[in-house]
Amino acid sequence: MAKSRAQIYDELLVLKCQQGDREAFAELVERWQKRLWQYAFQVSGSQTAAWDILQETWYGVVKGINKLKDTAVFPRWVFRILNHKCVDWQRRQHLQSQLSDKLVNQTQDESDEKLNCAERAENLRQAVEKLSPESRAILTLRYQAGFNMAQIAGILDIAEGTVKSRLHRTLKKLREMMGADSDV
Repeated sequence: MAKSRAQIYDELLVLKCQQGDREAFAELVERWQKRLWQYAFQVSGSQTAAWDILQETWYGVVKGINKLKDTAVFPRWVFRILNHKCVDWQRRQHLQSQLSDKLVNQTQDESDEKLNCAERAENLRQAVEKLSPESRAILTLRYQAGFNMAQIAGILDIAEGTVKSRLHRTLKKLREMMGADSDV
């Protein structure tokens, strides 16, 4: 599979970072910041937490970039660091607040024919927010970040079959939350 210009350029930036080039690091941050922040936000559900997680992630990148042997794996590597930071954040949140039950069961009285596209999109967004952080992470990696099952397995450090089954269960749950005749 041929590499895109963006992939090649990212690899060059990583090499320059490994040589101590601060401008290259600043550019790498600029190129990846939005994607990483979106993932952290999807997992945490909080803008503030997403920024904190992202800061910890970049600190991890600074500490470990010289150990990265294959610059081509940078996207997977940085998302894996980010995922670990998200998990750490989740654990801290759980210990600090013992997470009160936030199970919200809403019934949909309106039929799909009455819902316009904007309403359905909002309902889907709300349903996704009700999913566990792990489920949101898999959905985000697959459908927003565009990673395949094998890449997601590498990022989350789980078996590819586990990714497939979790994604299947998550989509099934979304369908149930959205109603039986939803196109989720």
